[in-house]
Amino acid sequence: MENSEDEAENGKLPLELEPLRSLAPKFPTILGYDVETQSTDPLLVYATPSIPCSSSEQPQEAPASFSLPLPKSPVPIKATPISAAFPTPQHEDESSDQDYKPFCKNKKPAMPKRAKRPQQAEKSNDANIKRRSIRRNLDSEFNLCSSSSDNPKESVEGILMMFDSLRRRVLQLDEKEDASRRADLKAGTLMMQNNLRINNHKMIGHVPGVEVGDIFFFRIEMCIVGLHAPAMGGIDYISSKNKDETLAVCIISSGGYENDDDDTDILVYTGQGGNSRHKEKHDQKLERGNLALMNSKSKKNQIRVVRSAQDPFCNSGKIYIYDGLYRIEDTWTDTAKNGFNVFKYKLRRDPGQPDGISLWKMTEKWKANPATREKAILLDLSSKVEHLPVCLVNDVDDEKGPSHFNYVAGVKYLRPLRKTKPLQCCKCPSVCLPGDPNCSCAQQNGGDLPYSATGLLAKHTPMVYECSSNCQCSHNCRNRITQKGIKLNFEVFWTGDRGWGLRSWDPIRAGTFICEYAGEVIDETKMDIDVEEDKYTFRASCPGNKALSWNLGAELLEEKSTAVTTKNFKKLPIIIRANNEGNVARFLNHSCSPNLLWQAVQYDHGDDSYPHIMFFAMEHIPPMTELTYDYGTRGAPPGFEGKPFKACKLKSCLCGSKHCRGY
Repeated sequence: MENSEDEAENGKLPLELEPLRSLAPKFPTILGYDVETQSTDPLLVYATPSIPCSSSEQPQEAPASFSLPLPKSPVPIKATPISAAFPTPQHEDESSDQDYKPFCKNKKPAMPKRAKRPQQAEKSNDANIKRRSIRRNLDSEFNLCSSSSDNPKESVEGILMMFDSLRRRVLQLDEKEDASRRADLKAGTLMMQNNLRINNHKMIGHVPGVEVGDIFFFRIEMCIVGLHAPAMGGIDYISSKNKDETLAVCIISSGGYENDDDDTDILVYTGQGGNSRHKEKHDQKLERGNLALMNSKSKKNQIRVVRSAQDPFCNSGKIYIYDGLYRIEDTWTDTAKNGFNVFKYKLRRDPGQPDGISLWKMTEKWKANPATREKAILLDLSSKVEHLPVCLVNDVDDEKGPSHFNYVAGVKYLRPLRKTKPLQCCKCPSVCLPGDPNCSCAQQNGGDLPYSATGLLAKHTPMVYECSSNCQCSHNCRNRITQKGIKLNFEVFWTGDRGWGLRSWDPIRAGTFICEYAGEVIDETKMDIDVEEDKYTFRASCPGNKALSWNLGAELLEEKSTAVTTKNFKKLPIIIRANNEGNVARFLNHSCSPNLLWQAVQYDHGDDSYPHIMFFAMEHIPPMTELTYDYGTRGAPPGFEGKPFKACKLKSCLCGSKHCRGY
């Protein structure tokens, strides 16, 4: 038996909830309801930075659009580490440990306003201009304002990329000081303070830009895209002037319900309340979310359902899957294991929607036994070269398989490399640790370890230097991610119009290592290829606009001048041909709006002109989603124009992206 507020009550988010003082969602009136009213349901949980609520800086009432006030300090915020990002000013009338809480209830008496001095007004105006400039820059990069964007999906992807970029950078900075690891809440707070969120109005039905099957690794991610407003509560609802007529708009199922393995179109949901660890247990009451669900049964309105599942790569982690729209068809009371009464709600999924949790469960079955994968041509295309089998599948037509090639896991150099510099060599006794000034590998990476403790790429950089065979650290060091090989369950599948493609049975988190581009590293000065030979060839062109924007969220902490741009990337002459020898990377198709980026990585030789080409996820990727990257400009690589290349004919692009270049 489970309660929808278990996460809050089990103490996983030890933050005090403070309800918004004014929350008036605006959307067309439905079902005869007047929704111009306040809600007592808290919208968000804030990771409270240590800024006191002074009498001169009272928190302002939230406008109806949910816009939050910009931070009082100028943006970008200088933060090294993040724990020092919010200085705590001392005031005579305040205690030094008082936390800043947005929309705090207990306001101090307002002080009489004084006329601003001309100099102060000028400084304030300059700060506001700077904030607006940053907002415009971020909007232009990610097209955040969904109301003005004709592609809400790309707006959602952009805001989530920004959040995760910021979260990873916060974690990277915090690790040096061994600070709190709740980087997701800190990143969410900065996003909210800068009003970087979309779909601010509560609504019934689908949220623009959020598709069935989309996955989230943090609840705060669902808040900033408008899928589910409460960061802790399991029931999101709207209120009318008559508080007995609230309506539920979204629920989060924490898993463990008795019917979860039977019918994925049915969900029996347990109401909220009555099972707190810190308060006396009692019967659940027909109020708040419980009342909203009861009213939704009689009104038959659609309710968004988010299911949760175990993160296969983190024992303590959860993944949230948007499973689509449901309606309540039955309600009753039941007795829980603790002996108290709880409310039960039976929800049925609306027909005709894309697969959500059902696809998730199917891939789990395939991972347990690849032989259960229907339409499989070959159960392991890699012939056991990879740690996990690579399934070959065609569920479209009668195509039998790709042309013959030799499956290899790495690159083969056709000529000796120039040893321009020795390999780095750290002397870390066990593993490389963040903030260690004596770790030469960290210093070679700009003073930071390039990967998080869970193996996620922190930032896209011109070069990542992993620990080499000369380093004293162990094989378990976090700075050896790519050299350990792939860890995902892949399948090569027939796309039909775009040839063979690659996708994964696993959910993929942003920053996850995907694979290396394996094959023969050829001499570009002697290369002479035609169109057909060019089919399975990697050239190190510009990483692409989306890849260059991957670090953009960190600009809330750093100056934009530190951002990775095309100028930062050294022109690499490396060309890898996978016609005769290659791995799963040869099946990665092009997209003008890709979900992968390529990253140059060094660990086994000293010639930086010929690094390993590794692919990483730019965003959260649900299972069975095609993996793509931006091929960039085809033809001679940068710096080698006019060399004996045969001109490559331009081909029509079939990626289907709104920003498709057309070739």
